[in-house]
Amino acid sequence: MIRSIKVRLEPNNKQKTALFGSAGVARWAYNWALEQQEANYKKGGTFIKDGELRKRLTALKQNDPNYQWLYQYSNNITKQAIKDACEAYKKFFKGQARKPRFKSKKRSKPSFYHDTAKIKFRDTHVYLEKVGWVRLSE
Repeated sequence: MIRSIKVRLEPNNKQKTALFGSAGVARWAYNWALEQQEANYKKGGTFIKDGELRKRLTALKQNDPNYQWLYQYSNNITKQAIKDACEAYKKFFKGQARKPRFKSKKRSKPSFYHDTAKIKFRDTHVYLEKVGWVRLSE
């Protein structure tokens, strides 16, 4: 039997900053992937797969010191944001959805993906990668 519990995260100030930063990284990676897809489309290229975009991002992080700040956040956040952007672009080309728009701080809900395999639970806390142990309440 699968059981679920509804809980609320109660982070301290440093953890709140890290969580909002993670949401900002997800928004940045989504917008970066859309920019790469649109630039490629304008040049007459075909769809870029998400694996190729992740390789480009990894090379960008390793070679450009301006993007070293991405190492402060979990790699799964950028990976899932790029997958989401590529999926939105695929649906646009199939005619199933409108053209994807860039995410903004004002218009978009701050959210990000965290790998469920790396989440650890205790009775009163949950461990999130690069954030630490965050208090829970039911």
